[in-house]
Amino acid sequence: MSTRATYQQPNAQGYYGLFGGAYIPEMLHRNVEDLRTKYMGIIYEKEFQKEFQYLLRDYVGRPTPLYLAERLSEQFGTTIYLKREDLCHTGAHKINNTIGQILLAQRLGKKRIIAETGAGQHGVATATVCALKGVECIVYMGEKDIERQAPNVARMKMLGATVIPATSGSKTLKDATNEAIRDWINNPHDTHYIIGSVVGPHPYPDMVARFQSVISEEMRKQLLEKTGSELPTHVMACVGGGSNAAGAFYHFLDELSVQLIAVEAAGHGIDSGLSAATTALGKPGILHGSKSLLMQTDDGQVVEPHSISAGLDYPGIGPLHAHLFKSGRGTFLSVTDEDALTAAFELAKLEGIIPALETAHALSALKQMKFKKEDVVVICLSGRGDKDLATYMETIT
Repeated sequence: MSTRATYQQPNAQGYYGLFGGAYIPEMLHRNVEDLRTKYMGIIYEKEFQKEFQYLLRDYVGRPTPLYLAERLSEQFGTTIYLKREDLCHTGAHKINNTIGQILLAQRLGKKRIIAETGAGQHGVATATVCALKGVECIVYMGEKDIERQAPNVARMKMLGATVIPATSGSKTLKDATNEAIRDWINNPHDTHYIIGSVVGPHPYPDMVARFQSVISEEMRKQLLEKTGSELPTHVMACVGGGSNAAGAFYHFLDELSVQLIAVEAAGHGIDSGLSAATTALGKPGILHGSKSLLMQTDDGQVVEPHSISAGLDYPGIGPLHAHLFKSGRGTFLSVTDEDALTAAFELAKLEGIIPALETAHALSALKQMKFKKEDVVVICLSGRGDKDLATYMETIT
């Protein structure tokens, strides 16, 4: 690996610019070092790639379509494509990463898998690949998220996973991650932790981004076929930890003509005290094993995040995204709960597609942009809205 960080990959210590690294307890050092020294050799080995690509094609259903949203395009006076990650098996992009990590875990000789989940999509994707490979699966999920994402909890249990509630703090994604890390510390030898986003200690942010980069790899090929150019003018994606955005941005990171638009959750408003807009509110800090931007008090205590979307309810962002923000390579916007809900209903009525609440934030941000008629905009439709129907139904009169 290069010793000099680029947008696409960190330096040898796992830093993207000022952000990244591996801040871990001694008990996890061996596990993380084992991963760091072996993952690149394993994931680009011929037999690994053969099985990975086979499962992405025949199990996940890739490539996912790049859909020209004609009525949405007409509304905004430009050309808008939706990258349909909602059509993946399990209903979101999360499966791309869990397929890669279960194959890696097997090659590392791990017999037990743990994961954290917020919206439940990563938990379902992890439970799915564990069922596929016959591996024990434990998923940690905030008690609050268990209540608001009941269908995904049922799916995980049906797939054979054990779902353990996190009952501390805000009882959401941050707290589920804390519990998963505690489990890993107690079971370092036989357990692999499938982190669901581009967060955590190096090499996780890089590894997850590589597994998700299939999204932008397909985008380039599909755009060339549809428009005659591999490059759009804009790529837009929602960001909690940032896995779907990392995947959607990856193969455009060094194409400076492509504007990268990341959309965070403003909750009740950036200054309301109930928000998850990390780039607007955060400052450098260490959480869950890496240095990044983090919502925190003056004395370094984590500020509890809020979003109507369980998948964006996180007080930080991955180090790649922190670097994109600080360097100016990415533009970071934020969208309130109310505006995200409005955007979800608009897409449903314009295009017959019910998006996940996470994706609805990216869709809403279209209203904050100014586009030219000749622009080509790609939005990563990271997941489908089935899991959010209970929330959507509360607003239907």
